Amino acid sequence: MAGQEMAAIVVEGGKGPAEALKPARVPVPAPGDGQILIAVKAAGVNRPDIVQRLGFYPPPPGAPSTLGLEVAGTVVEGAGRWRAGDRVCALLGGGGYAEYAVCDARHALPIPGDLDFIQAASLPETVFTVYANVFEHGALKAGETLMVHGATSGIGVAAIQMAKAAGARVIATARGRDKADEAIRLGADIAVDASTEDFEAVAKANGGADVILDMVAGPYFPKNLEALNTGGRLVHIAALGGGTVELPIVKIMLKRLVITGSTLRPRLADEKARLAGEVEQVVWPWIASGKVRPVVDKVFPLAQAAAAHAYLEGGAHVGKVVLAV
Repeated sequence: MAGQEMAAIVVEGGKGPAEALKPARVPVPAPGDGQILIAVKAAGVNRPDIVQRLGFYPPPPGAPSTLGLEVAGTVVEGAGRWRAGDRVCALLGGGGYAEYAVCDARHALPIPGDLDFIQAASLPETVFTVYANVFEHGALKAGETLMVHGATSGIGVAAIQMAKAAGARVIATARGRDKADEAIRLGADIAVDASTEDFEAVAKANGGADVILDMVAGPYFPKNLEALNTGGRLVHIAALGGGTVELPIVKIMLKRLVITGSTLRPRLADEKARLAGEVEQVVWPWIASGKVRPVVDKVFPLAQAAAAHAYLEGGAHVGKVVLAV
């Protein structure tokens, strides 16, 4: 397909508000050694895309400068285990908001169960993030309690279901009673309306948390430490409430707490490949059996990526926002 063009979304001016996202014609990417070319049918929209659009999350070296961290579609040019025509979903370094995308063949997975492309596109970035942070860094085990902040976000929805599939109890927090009730419908054992209730008090009254998945930080940090049980693990994946906190060393020592966190996109290709293997072995059977299901809130056509970003930024969604290509 060398020399051909495709539809894609670019950020006019390099950065800006949602309205800066514009349809464009760009060259079809050429896969390198060990890469596959995917005809994209759907692309997930994620908060890191918004951060990149605003100019604060540059792509790692070698990754496309355009947005889009996860896609689902069919293989056009194969490599590794993949052949032309295979249905896959894939984790990308960028470039998913387009008709074609390339990725390391090891970062693609077969679409699980009977999912369609829209559902499958909502999985890679979210599921890889939850698995790495909750189950690897957070070491959540059956019988323990996970507290999830932002429970109706794409990450939160996946974390609730994956923790329950693993045999853990879940305390979910969300802003608004409707969202808290939605968390219960998704499987949470206890849901806290963080706009009117004190999640620290609720956690303590219900046996505390062993692992907390947090994307807020800032004012949540001291309350998270109080909500954790002795030996608890606090895992950060974002800092929407502020990234600088005061660290009470003695409390951490007395409660033997672990404070950690990670990002997914900058990881080395070999590490992402290892993580993909773990996800396929552990999480894909949960999806195939129905224990974990994709929750897609709204679908926008590719050309309406600006509207999709504006909708995600508005915060009314429950689950994922996806672009149909």
